[in-house]
Amino acid sequence: MSEADDNIQGEGAQMPPSPEGVGEQQSPPSEQPEGEQAAHESSVGDAVDEAFAESAVDWASLAAERTTDLQRLQAEYVNYKRRVDRDRMLSRRAGIESVVTDLMPVLDSISLAREHDDLGSGFKMVADELEKLAAKHGLTSFGAVGDTFDPNRHDALMEIPLEGTEVEVSTVSQVMQQGYALGDRIIRPARVGVANPKA
Repeated sequence: MSEADDNIQGEGAQMPPSPEGVGEQQSPPSEQPEGEQAAHESSVGDAVDEAFAESAVDWASLAAERTTDLQRLQAEYVNYKRRVDRDRMLSRRAGIESVVTDLMPVLDSISLAREHDDLGSGFKMVADELEKLAAKHGLTSFGAVGDTFDPNRHDALMEIPLEGTEVEVSTVSQVMQQGYALGDRIIRPARVGVANPKA
């Protein structure tokens, strides 16, 4: 054996380094310790719980908002229905008032004919039916001799003393034209003569 071989063997303790990664056994990746894994799962669970809690708060506020919207819509509908019903009633009343206003001259003629006993048996039935129809829709006549004068219901045309009677308050002494009311609304005031008390 040569001297060089002896040196190599003697110095055998020192071998040239092997290329990186060649001949080295790679160790498997170390697993997470159980404590760290439990902490990680706990933090994920907390995040999920927070998300659910936030979601629940959002649903509650959304439900409250929708309830408020529904209540407002219901109030608006009730007001709308009330307005429509009122307008319908006013339109109906205006229609009836228009018709009975056109009927008033006919009713005046019937009233005059009745005062003079000038209604024949056949025409009397027609007159009665017309008066019933007017009354059915709320038309009433007013104004009679002896009524207390009311400037809201009577239109005084002249002063006519009431024969044989002294009055203490202004009193209707003669009716020239009857007045008509539709319900509580005066359609036409009665045209009358008035007897005033003596001073």
